[in-house]
Amino acid sequence: MQTKLSTYLLLVLLTLPFAGMAQDAVIPLWPNGAPGFENRRNEPEQAKDYWGKNIHNPSLTVFLPPKDKANGSAVVVCPGGGHRLLVYTAEGVDPARYLNSLGVTVFVLKYRLGRDTLSPYKIEVHAKQDGYRAMRLVRSKAAAYGLDTNRIGMMGFSAGGEVVDMVAFGEGKGDPKAPDPIDRLSARPSFLIQIYPGPLFIPDKLPFDAPPAFLLAANDDVCCSPSVVKLLQRYREAKIPVEVHIYTQGDHGFNMGYRSKLQSISTWPQRMADWLSDNNYLHPAAAKRMKLH
Repeated sequence: MQTKLSTYLLLVLLTLPFAGMAQDAVIPLWPNGAPGFENRRNEPEQAKDYWGKNIHNPSLTVFLPPKDKANGSAVVVCPGGGHRLLVYTAEGVDPARYLNSLGVTVFVLKYRLGRDTLSPYKIEVHAKQDGYRAMRLVRSKAAAYGLDTNRIGMMGFSAGGEVVDMVAFGEGKGDPKAPDPIDRLSARPSFLIQIYPGPLFIPDKLPFDAPPAFLLAANDDVCCSPSVVKLLQRYREAKIPVEVHIYTQGDHGFNMGYRSKLQSISTWPQRMADWLSDNNYLHPAAAKRMKLH
């Protein structure tokens, strides 16, 4: 009996650190479904183990940091999966929980998949549309979640990085005449975190107001280390702040590094945390003003 009680208490203690980091809500990007596909919004998603697919009602899942740590910063996370599926656990939930531990409010995006089986969607149209809408929707809820609109960033893994590129380097201004007030808001992220981003949608020249970026990949990632090198070149040409980490090995898809035996890969999230802190994305504006006086 005592052994069972001890085991129970241990399990309770292990779950306590995540008590303030559970998902809070699922918010559809559009209340009535995606434009032009409203009749498919009630089709069930498919999910198994680490992945999800059959996304017809794109949404944001909210992960809240502990109240005593929340600092007003937010990140929209775009999982990878080759636009065939979403690596939802390792590239959605895991980064959300890590960022929550830094006080960041996280919105994990389920975007429509252009390469899913019999998909009616196009990556450059519908995934892009979902990315824009996600940023605008988060901005519209800044007051409700206590967010600083100058510290709302995007994070992408692999194919999710391509969604980030489309949003960050495209036309992010809102339409002041849009019937939906959300579409009048800016979709421009304040900063980018790109983890082995895919090769598509990297422009030949960055817009002058491209967000500062944190880029990371393994050199032996045939797919996506070239993307980081190309993005670095674009950032340097545009003279926009950028930090880059290219590790000798790690290949593709190491996620948050939790399952890697490589020390450099298993600890890479700390580099991201350092960058966020050093660039004041984790510090409320009020706190910074106090330091100046």
